Amino acid sequence: MIVCGVESTAHTFGVGIIKDKTILANQKASFSTEKGGIIPMEAAKHHEANWRSVFDAALKEAKLKPEDISLVAYSRGPGMGPCLRVGLKAAEYIAKKAGLKETVGVNHSIAHLSVGSLISDAKDPVFLYVSGANTQVIALEGGKYRIFGETLDMGCGNFIDSFARLLGLGFPGGPKVDELARKGKNFIELPYSVKGMDVSFSGLFTHLKQKIEKNEVDKEDLAFSVQETVFSMVTEVAERAMAHTNKDHLVLGGGVCCNSRLQDMAQKMCEQRGAKCIIPERPLLLDNGTMIAWQGFLERKNSSKELLLRPYERTDEVRVNWI
Repeated sequence: MIVCGVESTAHTFGVGIIKDKTILANQKASFSTEKGGIIPMEAAKHHEANWRSVFDAALKEAKLKPEDISLVAYSRGPGMGPCLRVGLKAAEYIAKKAGLKETVGVNHSIAHLSVGSLISDAKDPVFLYVSGANTQVIALEGGKYRIFGETLDMGCGNFIDSFARLLGLGFPGGPKVDELARKGKNFIELPYSVKGMDVSFSGLFTHLKQKIEKNEVDKEDLAFSVQETVFSMVTEVAERAMAHTNKDHLVLGGGVCCNSRLQDMAQKMCEQRGAKCIIPERPLLLDNGTMIAWQGFLERKNSSKELLLRPYERTDEVRVNWI
């Protein structure tokens, strides 16, 4: 079965094509700015201008024609409404070109989790899912992905992007903050907010804003200290979830997990526990169409003629009936 996946929840429009567990293509175009953050309508305009060329590039990479596609999957949410609608339009177009009457709408967040099973044999892991809007520690219990801990305010990625804006950097801010952090040498003690199994970033953000406005600290040291603090927070709650569930595999998912410092912390924590840490390659951690194609393959029995969007759908609202 050849599955085409369409990703369009936020700043990235992606098309991935898989055949069983073989990745045939993974193409994308991403919205970015030199100043400020992501504006949903601007990102949607970017997707509208680029989706056909991304699809064509994916077909070329896979050496396929539209009629070779057996199934089309798309992100139904969570995400930005204007961006999701472009993805829906693209999925409808691709399905029509392929001569298909049904598509599969999948949950974007769950696709980030499932991609671990595409590249590994991880059995019943704990997931550390850290992206722009999402920061969650998740495990499968009772037919649903249960959230054992999460952010109480903003997602870790959005927090880092907001911090980058305070420093006058563009979007996405994560790679630019990471670049600054590599030059930092002195750790600055910052608010560390772990509440049980949950984390909070808003108080830290206010603290950073005050420091930057007063020009109290070196920006490189501050970036270094921010990464050390927030990544320690999410690694701590991931370890606590592993201890609580007695699971010995940790899978990282989401774009923030591209950060080498977060990966290093997660790997060292797992080594100390005698557990295994599974980290997909960077193209599969970032928003991408391949993970949507794989999730569509897993949920192929759920295909429908009805095209739906669910911009606010949470991970723990989805019944897991494909495992």
